[in-house]
Amino acid sequence: MIYRLCASLLLVALLSGCATNSPSGFKLSNLAKTEIDSVTDMHIREVRKLSQELMVKLYKRNPRELAKAPPGTTLEKRIEQLFSNTRAAGFRELNNQDGVAAMPLAFDENYQGDRVFALMAGISGMLHASYNHKYELFILDELDQQKLYNSARNLEAIAWQLNNRRDTGNDLYILSNGTTNGIRNLSYERIFGKLISLQDMMAMLIADSTNRTITKVVHSAASMTLLPI
Repeated sequence: MIYRLCASLLLVALLSGCATNSPSGFKLSNLAKTEIDSVTDMHIREVRKLSQELMVKLYKRNPRELAKAPPGTTLEKRIEQLFSNTRAAGFRELNNQDGVAAMPLAFDENYQGDRVFALMAGISGMLHASYNHKYELFILDELDQQKLYNSARNLEAIAWQLNNRRDTGNDLYILSNGTTNGIRNLSYERIFGKLISLQDMMAMLIADSTNRTITKVVHSAASMTLLPI
């Protein structure tokens, strides 16, 4: 069995560079994946898609923030910075921070930069870290169910802060959900809800497949302290 597995992995390594997709969508690299790997890949794609959708919506609601970015920065450039497969591990304009460490800047009274970018670099970096900075998984890859669970609790806290954190002038740092002509716009809340559900589901799948437990944490949404990833 081990011999066949090693032979399969070697074959994938030798041929993956020239393998092409079949009409049915099959890829040679799929031979090196378990069922849980394939499910995880789908979760990663959906999490990235929802995160990008959230960022675009926040910039449309807060155009003043993009105006604070370095000269020549466009929305497309921001998307490339956070969602390309060559994503940096830190950003100079965020004091070289990323992930959980970058998010507090979005609600810092003294921060003069692009708050949407700080928030989304934090969210996207945190979610990327919860999948061990991988864009797809293979047989030998492992995930930590606690990181996935913690990221879901952090998302709950971030969603609360987005709707409640205000500056000394009592203005929200970043606009999101609101009411227009008496109609409430909860589209931001729905995206957060989907992201939280995906991370919780993935945490349970990993815990079940590895026979490990998740340490449940009582975490106040109003707390500025985020759980480690």
